Amino acid sequence: MEKLLAMPSKILILGGTAEAREIAALLIAGGHDVTSSLAGVTTEPVLPKGRTRIGGFGGVVGLRDYLNSENVEVVVDATHPFAALMSAHASTAVVNTSTQLLRFERLAWLPSAGDNWHSVDNIQLAADFLPYNARAFVTTGRKELQPFFQRDDIGGVVRTVELPHNDVPIAWRVILERPPQTLESELALFENEKFTHLISKNAGGSATQAKLIAARTLNIPVVMVQRPNKPECETFSDIQALIKRLGT
Repeated sequence: MEKLLAMPSKILILGGTAEAREIAALLIAGGHDVTSSLAGVTTEPVLPKGRTRIGGFGGVVGLRDYLNSENVEVVVDATHPFAALMSAHASTAVVNTSTQLLRFERLAWLPSAGDNWHSVDNIQLAADFLPYNARAFVTTGRKELQPFFQRDDIGGVVRTVELPHNDVPIAWRVILERPPQTLESELALFENEKFTHLISKNAGGSATQAKLIAARTLNIPVVMVQRPNKPECETFSDIQALIKRLGT
């Protein structure tokens, strides 16, 4: 495949993931002019190398204005697999501009022998799936906890990087922790808390995969929220292949 860019090139990374930070570091080392954009959801994010902007663009129009005013040649969408709105905005914003769009998206997890997965399309269906008196381990982030908290017949543990926006019912406990976790620590947590179910988004990657192995080991059902659809664009699941495509 032909190289996409002449060197050096002006690149905007839509980030917030570990992979986005790795991509930024490699592109900067290769001589590209890189700015990473973070949504600002986390108050103390891990910052990438190079220039960083934090906060939204103001929708599609704001992003398109930014691309034009900054003469951005390529947008690399390396957001979380569930950041569907940002990916949609990026796909629309590059239309009728000279900016090209590439996406990095880690591969989704697939069930292995011994897994007991139940796939659902959204968080509400995940909460609805849980049986009466379930003790759940919810690892879907802090934004969409209300469907679980609204049920007064279940409880468990929520693990997030920062405190939830919602008031936490007495039947629930919050663990504040960044990934990665070890299999040993996950097994100990599952056994100590006596979880009956694990709730997870299909984020993919290795940083949070230990919980799935722990659930398999202990024969605990996993309610897996499937990824949202995103607009089509040239997509990579291998960072080195993306870097090569960008001419570094």
